[in-house]
Amino acid sequence: MTSVNPYYGLQVSNQVGRNIDYLNEKQLKILTAKFRDYFEKAPGPRVARIRGRYFLMFLFLRFTGARISEVAGIDDQVDVDYRAGDVTLAVLKRHNPHKKNMRKMVSVPLQAVNKLARYLAQYPEMKGKAFSVNRSNFFRLFQKLTLDCGFSKTLAHPHVLRHTRALEMVRAGVPLTIVQQILGHANLNTTAVYLQFSGQEAKAILKDRGLI
Repeated sequence: MTSVNPYYGLQVSNQVGRNIDYLNEKQLKILTAKFRDYFEKAPGPRVARIRGRYFLMFLFLRFTGARISEVAGIDDQVDVDYRAGDVTLAVLKRHNPHKKNMRKMVSVPLQAVNKLARYLAQYPEMKGKAFSVNRSNFFRLFQKLTLDCGFSKTLAHPHVLRHTRALEMVRAGVPLTIVQQILGHANLNTTAVYLQFSGQEAKAILKDRGLI
């Protein structure tokens, strides 16, 4: 049986019995603050320039719901509409890596785009390279900061941000076909897994909305 833990979040079982781990709202705020402090409290501009890229990677993973390889492929000079808050990403499919030139546009909050713009204004030499981070290093940093927050090891992987964003959109009433488009799923059934909630979680949501 899936258990409800207000601190470590919930697990939603999908149709093949696996668990989808994601961050609850409180955890997301805590981890975002942790990444922000990691960047803003860097000891000197050289370290801040390096750490800023990891903070931006976190923000754009959090708001696009994209895979880490897709965010790492963003060209900050070509793929970001700084006025509209739109980001164009190459869709990279693990099961069909030969399908090239597939692109999708995802809208993100202007606050994320503005942080990118401020970073590039402060470090203009990083233009075109803001998202060129070593993915292994990012994985290790994500794990460290997540565990530093006191979260479960099951949440210490960047992919939880993709699940978190998907559930966030579903709960906000975003049509499933749009969620599918944003996530880049070829099959709607893959996206539909996010509609499945445990009985305990459904009850918690109804209470939160004042419906029971």
